[in-house]
Amino acid sequence: MDRFVRNFIIISIFYLGVSSVLGVCMLANPSLLSLKFVHSHLNLLGWVSMMIYGVGYHVLPRFSGRPLKYPKMGEVQFWAANIGLIGMLLFSAMDAFSAVPAYKTLSVAFGALEVFSIGLFFYNMLATLLPKTAA
Repeated sequence: MDRFVRNFIIISIFYLGVSSVLGVCMLANPSLLSLKFVHSHLNLLGWVSMMIYGVGYHVLPRFSGRPLKYPKMGEVQFWAANIGLIGMLLFSAMDAFSAVPAYKTLSVAFGALEVFSIGLFFYNMLATLLPKTAA
């Protein structure tokens, strides 16, 4: 298993733990309900998507009988996805408690990095799975 694949799986389990603790904290303290966006995105982009990336990178090339087309792109995607997610959620949380316009702008910028990382996965998987057609 490639290192970045293992890293996707490990970090996804970490995000599951963090989002679960945050969910319980939100139940215990309703003033934290303004962090619903953070909680839901830790679950969806953190736990679910990172697990899908890791399992997808490991399993889908094997199903197709081809090696992953761009392993280095997978490594870049790991870092872009995690930096994008953490930045987006950090500045979103800061914006929830102190509406400074720069927080929203930074949250959107990190969200764009997250979308870029999704594009990397999309491209890498299609390049790996779709056979080259003869010209």
